[in-house]
Amino acid sequence: MLSWNEIRVRAAQFAADWADASYEKGETQTFYNEFFEVFGKRRRDVARYEEHVKKLDNRSGFIDLFWPGVLLVEQKSAGRSLVAAAEQAGAYFDALAERERPRYQLLCDFKTFELLDRDTREEIRFPLAELADQVENFAFIVGQRRRALREEDPVNIEASELMGRLHDALDESGYRGDDLERFLVRMVFCMFADDSGIFPRQDMFLHLIEDRTSVDGADLGLWLTQLFQVLDTPTEQRQAKLDEDLAKFPYVNGELFAERLSIAAFDSEMRAALLDACRFNWSKTSPAIFGALFQSVMEPVERRSQGAHYTTEQNILRVIEPLFLDDLRAEFDALSAKHSGDVVAELYRLRDRLGELRFFDPACGCGNFLIIAYRELRLLEIDILDEIAARTRLSAQQMMPFEVKSVIDVDQFYGIEISEFPARIAATSLWMMDHLMNRELATTFGEPYVRIPLEKSPHIEVGDALELDWTDFLPPAECSYVFGNPPFIGAKYQSTEQRAQVHRIAQLGGSGGTLDYVTAWFIRAAEYVRQTDTAAGLGQRPPRIGFVATNSITQGEQVAQFWPVIFERHDLNIGKLYWWLRVS
Repeated sequence: MLSWNEIRVRAAQFAADWADASYEKGETQTFYNEFFEVFGKRRRDVARYEEHVKKLDNRSGFIDLFWPGVLLVEQKSAGRSLVAAAEQAGAYFDALAERERPRYQLLCDFKTFELLDRDTREEIRFPLAELADQVENFAFIVGQRRRALREEDPVNIEASELMGRLHDALDESGYRGDDLERFLVRMVFCMFADDSGIFPRQDMFLHLIEDRTSVDGADLGLWLTQLFQVLDTPTEQRQAKLDEDLAKFPYVNGELFAERLSIAAFDSEMRAALLDACRFNWSKTSPAIFGALFQSVMEPVERRSQGAHYTTEQNILRVIEPLFLDDLRAEFDALSAKHSGDVVAELYRLRDRLGELRFFDPACGCGNFLIIAYRELRLLEIDILDEIAARTRLSAQQMMPFEVKSVIDVDQFYGIEISEFPARIAATSLWMMDHLMNRELATTFGEPYVRIPLEKSPHIEVGDALELDWTDFLPPAECSYVFGNPPFIGAKYQSTEQRAQVHRIAQLGGSGGTLDYVTAWFIRAAEYVRQTDTAAGLGQRPPRIGFVATNSITQGEQVAQFWPVIFERHDLNIGKLYWWLRVS
């Protein structure tokens, strides 16, 4: 069987090839011959055209495409009513013998698909252009079970709430601490992999739990422990007698499953909570939302003391666009508009430069800034490659080896986070975003592209960023940009230790204790970027800084204490829109 990544690529090409189709009689058979080929199936092996049916009113009719027991298709020309098509399909269904009545009904006018599951009465409707994102709903074509048909779940906090409920159930049972945090991160990865094509078959993880574990949950922890070991073991090193269902899972690597965890004990309700999370469609959930997952499992008191803050994607873009994305996009737009010179060579140089950039968030939390920055760079890279292909008039295969099409990878991203759980989520979420961007690249250029097993890892350090030496972690001469949303605790809310840190870093004598906690990150970043010339020689451009901050650092007594440190002691300036102040 084709992998779901290959099927998605074929589906995207099919949608492009048939974008202008409109005539029912003249094109239906070719349309469905090629539609089945998307899934690696020959239509004539399973379904037939123009199946004669004598309806209950004794009038004869012909089903456009009929797969006994499985699928009935009623096709219309573009613009024709699918309401009438549904009535016609219903009449044919009623006239069929019981053994031949299909579970699925598909109505189509070349532009829109309406797929009905007659067993569950659930229906999904989508345009041809979205076929690549909807192919898993046709899993029955390749003999796989499928989740209930429904519209794609919105990208919202529901995923976090589901994981929060699972966390609470495990915590109440006594499964706590680091093992619980690592376990939840692994669950998020497995469920995302189940829905997004990292695992070779859709819902492999869901079906393993549904079909192979007992309803009372007694053996679920043991099965999950075995699965973790399998995911961390190369295929050629696995035991010969390994359970067949476990053996189908790929080798993931990346050390995500390397550590041994204590075995979680489940009951029926806890198993049900895990299954509820598994049935959620994670493929449309942005990895950036896992910052909200982190907050959903933190105690409010802990959240307050650490200054944790979930930054929305919109606000992240308000920082990173003026910091570097706007300039890179403008450079690409200028090259795209050129009609003289070796533009293709210049485009390649721009693309290669993207792979040389290094990004550092010294208060990364769950990695939202790094994740969104990674996504935007990969999207820009795809646009560059698309422009190269258009100018050279070459296919993706002719342009260059597909394996080196993306020069951007997760090891260009660095973060420091004080707590292990969000640090693990940051690394895992970057891998997830990498997979989504690989899918985007594959869809654009018509070639499957998967980085499994994982070969490169993001650099996420667990520790107190105000105490660690940033130059040891990432030499400033190798860093391109420093950004993020550091803790913003006001002076009166700081612990004794936090107040002492600010006092020491600001070096303002007795007055340093009135500064907000966030100012310590600004000062450390200023110290860091000013080391660039010393490390790499004059002429090396220092990293640019873009931090979120409270508006209080631009008001009252903090102004006289803080800004002279930035402007005079470290000789830095505020670039145009580089520093966006978050209004608290």
